[in-house]
Amino acid sequence: MEHGGEGGRRMLADLLAASHLMPVELLPAKTNACARAASFRRVLIYLADLRRRTLCLLPGDEAAGEGHEKELPVEGTVAGRAFQYGDVLPAAPPGGDVFEWWVPLLDGTERIGLLRVSAERNDAEARYDMESLAGLVALILVSKRGTSDALAKLTRARPMSLAAEMQWNLLPPRTYADGRVTISAALEPAYDISGDVFEYAVDGPVVHLTIFDAMGHDTAAGLSGALALGACRNARRQGAGLLAKAEAVEAALIEQYGLRRYVTGILATLDTRNGMLSWVNRGHHPPIVIRDNRWTTHLKCRPAHPMGTALGLPGTVCREHLQPGDRIVLYTDGITEARRAGGREFGLDRFADFLIRHHADGLPVPETLRRLIQAVLDYHDGELQDDATVLMCEWIGPHLEPARTAAELTGLTSDGPRDEDQAGPACM
Repeated sequence: MEHGGEGGRRMLADLLAASHLMPVELLPAKTNACARAASFRRVLIYLADLRRRTLCLLPGDEAAGEGHEKELPVEGTVAGRAFQYGDVLPAAPPGGDVFEWWVPLLDGTERIGLLRVSAERNDAEARYDMESLAGLVALILVSKRGTSDALAKLTRARPMSLAAEMQWNLLPPRTYADGRVTISAALEPAYDISGDVFEYAVDGPVVHLTIFDAMGHDTAAGLSGALALGACRNARRQGAGLLAKAEAVEAALIEQYGLRRYVTGILATLDTRNGMLSWVNRGHHPPIVIRDNRWTTHLKCRPAHPMGTALGLPGTVCREHLQPGDRIVLYTDGITEARRAGGREFGLDRFADFLIRHHADGLPVPETLRRLIQAVLDYHDGELQDDATVLMCEWIGPHLEPARTAAELTGLTSDGPRDEDQAGPACM
């Protein structure tokens, strides 16, 4: 079955051709100009801020944006619901000859914002063209993000510390999925993060999962975390195993700082062919596994010393055979040790219970972690004294296709599994 009309194909082809030599400030106007070929009267581009709390209008086409809010809260708005759940939702009640829609912008499975589209049609072809346009606009935004200060400033609600500036530019996207795994991460305080870093990478059937927590909460902590992440990546890409990666991090820290700085961490691999999780603990909180959305356990493994201390404790590679649907959770102490003044810690039990309850509610994994971070902040009266980072990976199974479960877990589709003839054209 063929999808999209000639106007939709021309819209996409023209915008793609224009994108190669187009600065990001021209994207709103050029998108509107090209979208007219598909009978879209107006397209507005909204991007999520760093904390995923606000949707900010990308300036560049003042005529199209006239009369529309420059900022929209994620909480309590239709636009926010479309962003949270990955839904295409009506942006206004139907009336007259114009239909208004919120359409999610996705970088793979990473939520980056929304389009607001005014269409002259309300049929399957218009829906297909809207989603295709959103996909192309997202790709263009991602391609410009590394060189655009305008995008960086738009998505920041306040100034960022030097350490946070370094960390955010080192980290992978906060969400990834394929047919075998879904991975999502969150970290706070977003504008003052320093010593925490997370990492994941896919190498054929093997998924690498890493979390580091550097000593301190200052620029030096940020430098230590960046050094640890760089040393780990370098060793991994040269074929080093888990123990060797940890030793490479320790060697880099000692070479740079003597014995004055250390980093704790978990270095893990997941073999998606059989669910074998292998990990090394270097002075860090043990991972937890959530099974059947109710059973939680620590993964016990004798820890070696924090990297950078040269205490000589032997490292141990520990292993756990996972079941499909198991979720591995790595975290730093800022998550569980957050507390109100004079109150109890947020705690591991509350942390695990939060993940279980919100998963049972059917929330996409990225939205669950967004709400978790907000809950931790609220518990700490809005200000954390330490970095709080969580990295969660769910093993779905050994097969890349079909990827329907991964799509549902990340909010990529809200309509459930679609028949082959409804899923769009296949690549031949």
